Amino acid sequence: MSPVSLPRLRAVVLVVPRGILRRRLYSAGAIALALALWGVEEITPGEVRARVSPWRIAGAAATAGWASLRRWTRAVREAVLFTCVRALPDGARLRAIAARAATTLAAYVPSAADALPIPTRAFLGAAHVS
Repeated sequence: MSPVSLPRLRAVVLVVPRGILRRRLYSAGAIALALALWGVEEITPGEVRARVSPWRIAGAAATAGWASLRRWTRAVREAVLFTCVRALPDGARLRAIAARAATTLAAYVPSAADALPIPTRAFLGAAHVS
């Protein structure tokens, strides 16, 4: 009996829920919420992490802040994450970039949700752009 010849697989299709970002541990909504809490609500990085991250144990580096906030904000500035966000001047602080990203994402939510706070609208709007 000869072995059966199978066709070679040349592609993989991965179907994921809306809002899942490629090569990111957090969803688009969670990142948008974190950026809004930090940039618009001006909550400390540690408090943002406590509200957004599901992990309750943090390493020693977490006492100085949440590195993911800075990493995500830099990705927005470099137009790698949430490419719909308009650029700010080169000297713009990371918090200002986070605020711009959050308000831009919030604008993608239908006007019926205008009464919702910006962090909530940014969370919802992220699903429309991801």
